[in-house]
Amino acid sequence: MSERFTSRVLDLATGRAETVTDLTRHCERFLSEAAAGRDGLLNVFVPHATAGVAVIETGAGSDDDLLAALHTLLPADDRWRHRHGSPGHGRDHVLPAFVPPHATLPVIGGRLQLGTWQSVCLVDTNRDNPERQVRLSFLG
Repeated sequence: MSERFTSRVLDLATGRAETVTDLTRHCERFLSEAAAGRDGLLNVFVPHATAGVAVIETGAGSDDDLLAALHTLLPADDRWRHRHGSPGHGRDHVLPAFVPPHATLPVIGGRLQLGTWQSVCLVDTNRDNPERQVRLSFLG
C-alpha cells in the first residue's frame, strides 16, 4: 500500500459479557506511527456482523447507559428470527444498524481530534464471540 495509507488489525478479547471497550489509546498509538505528524483521516472498522464502533464518553456511566439503552431497544429474548447461539442472539445481528461497524475521525498534525469527553469504543453485545478484531486505517 501507499505510504499515505496504513492499516493495522487489533486482536481483542472482549470476553463473554456485553462490553464497551475504549479503543482510544490503541488509536493514538497507531497514529503516532502511521500519521507521523500528518493530517488525514482515521477509519476504525469492526469486521463482525454483531459489533459496532461508537464515539462516546466513557468512565462516567455513559458506557453502561449505552448498554442499557441497547437492552431497551434490542431485548435479548425470543422475538428474533435469527436464532442460533445464546438466547436473544438475533438482536446482536441487528446491533450494527444502531451502532455502525465503523467510524471515520479527523487527524490533525498526527493527533486524533476528539472532543474533551469523547472516546472511540468497540460496542460488543455478542456473548458468544469473545474474540474480536478491529481494523485501524490511516489515510493522509
